[in-house]
Amino acid sequence: MLRFTKKTALALSISSALIASQAAVAAEEIERIEVTGSHIKRTNMEGPSPITSLSADDIAKTGVTDLIGLFAKLPISGQGTFSTQANSSDDTANGGSSVSLRGLGADSTLILVNGRRVSVSPFAKGIDTAFVDINNIPVSAIKRVDILKDGASATYGSDAIAGVINIVLRDDVEGVELSGKWGDTADGGGEEQNLSMVFGTSSDKASHTFILDYFKREEVLYADRDYAKSANQTALRPNDPYTTDFRSSSGIPGTIALAADPSNRIIDTFGNDVCSPEDTDLANNLCRYDYAPHMTMFPATERFSYNYMGKYEVNDTLRVFAELNGQNSKSTIRGAGSPSFNELTMDGDNINHPFADMPTHEFYQQDLTMRRRTVDIGNREKRVDTDYYRAILGIQGEINEWSWEAAYSYIKSESVERGVNGFPNSRRTQEAIDSGLWDPFEPSSNSQESLDYIETTTTRVGKSTNRTLDVKFSGPLMEMSHGDLLLAVGAEYREESISDNPDDQFLRGEVFGTEATQANGSRDNMSIFGELAIPVLDELEVQMAVRYEDYSDFGSTTNPKVSFLWSPTEDLNLRGSWGTAFRAPSLHQMGLGRTDESPNLVDTLRCAAIGNQDRACEPQEYTAVFEGNPDLQPEESESYNLGVVYNITDNLNFSLDYYNYSIEDIIDSDTQFLMDTQGLDPNVVVRIPTAIPNDPGQVVTINDGFQNIGDLDTSGLDLDLRYLLTSDYGEFRFGYVLNYVLEYEDRRPGENGGTRIDAQEGDFEQPEFRWTASVDWTQNDFNANMAINYIDAFEQEASVQTTGMPKVGSMTTVDAAINYFGIENTVLTLGATNLFNEEPPMAYHDFMGFAVNVHSGQGRFAYIKASYKF
Repeated sequence: MLRFTKKTALALSISSALIASQAAVAAEEIERIEVTGSHIKRTNMEGPSPITSLSADDIAKTGVTDLIGLFAKLPISGQGTFSTQANSSDDTANGGSSVSLRGLGADSTLILVNGRRVSVSPFAKGIDTAFVDINNIPVSAIKRVDILKDGASATYGSDAIAGVINIVLRDDVEGVELSGKWGDTADGGGEEQNLSMVFGTSSDKASHTFILDYFKREEVLYADRDYAKSANQTALRPNDPYTTDFRSSSGIPGTIALAADPSNRIIDTFGNDVCSPEDTDLANNLCRYDYAPHMTMFPATERFSYNYMGKYEVNDTLRVFAELNGQNSKSTIRGAGSPSFNELTMDGDNINHPFADMPTHEFYQQDLTMRRRTVDIGNREKRVDTDYYRAILGIQGEINEWSWEAAYSYIKSESVERGVNGFPNSRRTQEAIDSGLWDPFEPSSNSQESLDYIETTTTRVGKSTNRTLDVKFSGPLMEMSHGDLLLAVGAEYREESISDNPDDQFLRGEVFGTEATQANGSRDNMSIFGELAIPVLDELEVQMAVRYEDYSDFGSTTNPKVSFLWSPTEDLNLRGSWGTAFRAPSLHQMGLGRTDESPNLVDTLRCAAIGNQDRACEPQEYTAVFEGNPDLQPEESESYNLGVVYNITDNLNFSLDYYNYSIEDIIDSDTQFLMDTQGLDPNVVVRIPTAIPNDPGQVVTINDGFQNIGDLDTSGLDLDLRYLLTSDYGEFRFGYVLNYVLEYEDRRPGENGGTRIDAQEGDFEQPEFRWTASVDWTQNDFNANMAINYIDAFEQEASVQTTGMPKVGSMTTVDAAINYFGIENTVLTLGATNLFNEEPPMAYHDFMGFAVNVHSGQGRFAYIKASYKF
């Protein structure tokens, strides 16, 4: 029977299969425990902060194999959540995944393991977003996941703007548990295998838990999905007037142009090797290339993880503990052959000049350039190998009624990314053209020697470290008329470093067809913090927290928080909080070296001047050059939360929370706006002049950087509704969780010193509604569960919107599983995610035809699982 009382206020945030509740938490805890969101140890779970907890059983019922699969389903997740989906040869964070609560960014969501920080990935997402790779934690090692849904910098420090995710690892295993899982998709690719062994022992003095986990996933290519198998979305959807042909303008053997005026070009239809008819684009005078079939939608992945949790009781009031975690992860990412866009040239007297025997041709004896894809050396392939280590050594104990704990942690993540196939060295390629060794216009005539000469392998090495020493005390300060005044105080010293260094070829600009960042930085910070829990009345508790942090690279900051929990009746609880938070500039943002990025942009100024010459009016890749900004200041935020939790009956209850965030000085770049407003400034946008009247020229590079340029306000509602039905046909648990965004307004600098709204609720990748409805049924030796996941429709990307274009449609998926417990110590599971194989709705902004940061292209994934305990 579910019963909401003061002591279960927090526990009723617990979700089953993302929302259905587990049985009520035990009524009384003798041992003081620390709840996520507070350093104060309590004898119960009550607290004023809105927290959702997912147990290991809850996670298993969702059918996911890794944490990103779980977090992507949460209604509270938003824009900025990313998985390995859409990893490509151009991605700067291949193999990594992270979550963005409330759409405020992965770098504004603090990830903890057992209440402590972990190191960020050495490879930033999108060259600047520092993130914790949640793939480092295998599902088999997880006891529960706590999600704190309001700002918490007063408790945990930087990055806790949107909230906190605390991953609590298993430490209470007795005996041995073996489990295996196999699954596959309905449309090809993505087969998964997962094996785990958990074993543990305990005695009066000590406990030990060991976990070994192996995970392997086969790659999924865009070619495996009918809606994404070609970059020519116009051909895939011939009756849709809003689609775009995203095939590359760099084909094979390509397009030939005058080096002095690349807009004067012709399709290569000369000699033995000519542009194929299906790639010949007469309207734009280009030889196209369909790169989509060769690209990975999900990379092939293999991970091996180990975990150890141990504790030893020295005496009744003193214990030592250790946590050791590690993982080796390997990913393989594929892409089409490397493209070049007028970087290569051929002199007019070159021995392989295609017009050497055509004295009447306009290009005779003229210096040439080309749009040409090096398919002849093979498709691109990158391999990422990452080692992650985490070690915690600590001591804890009690002095009378006070608890204390001190620990040292060391976390290191090392990654090596190698380009092993399909990458040309531009210097050697140009040398091979100049010497006549390699003929770009007659690929079939080139020798293996020439191909070996122009091809290279690339290496990028990254490392991040986090060293922390922390100490904290918690206990009753004094007895008041309505209970003990509880206090927690502590201090933390942390050192962080990152290095991300490509090889010399990248630094010399000799590799085209890929991206790499270079960033190096380190910092240390010292923080002190304190909390008070004040029993104002028997029914009212007020909690106050404050944290001071001093950083070595940008200064200091102080963040307070005040919250309350009021229980006027046994069935009604009101809660609320107010606080400030901050996010320190990432070491990538401050220490980034010269780095080339390839954003999809529209050259609006050239489009307005001469029309769609060179597809100026359509989104396509341009080269933006970034460097770090050591003068960045932290992002600062203010947030408040008001909520009610009401037990309507013994079996029906709900919680409803209103949240509001206001963030200032957001660190970002806005390359499209820069190009729109300063695109004619040669110091900002470098262009090649052409002979076309009034043409500002073709864009070569855009010089951009990171600044404190944005402000953001967002507010919304979180609803969690649960109902328990007991009948002769079994026990049914129904649940419904909703996140409704009332406001999302991202403001950026506008023209003439004003401001403009860059994004708001309902815009691209900003759905207003996300909800999950579920039912869980148990009868005798069977359990079955089903969840319906809904993501609301949203507008198309602004750069492609035209009159009459439909929104990106809503998406509804169904997950289901059945479990059998009839064999002693054994559980057998048959299930599927996206049971009805729903395709993601059409998005017109990119070649794959869907919004990869919101929707999944995995399709139906059916699986079987077995576990055995002894």
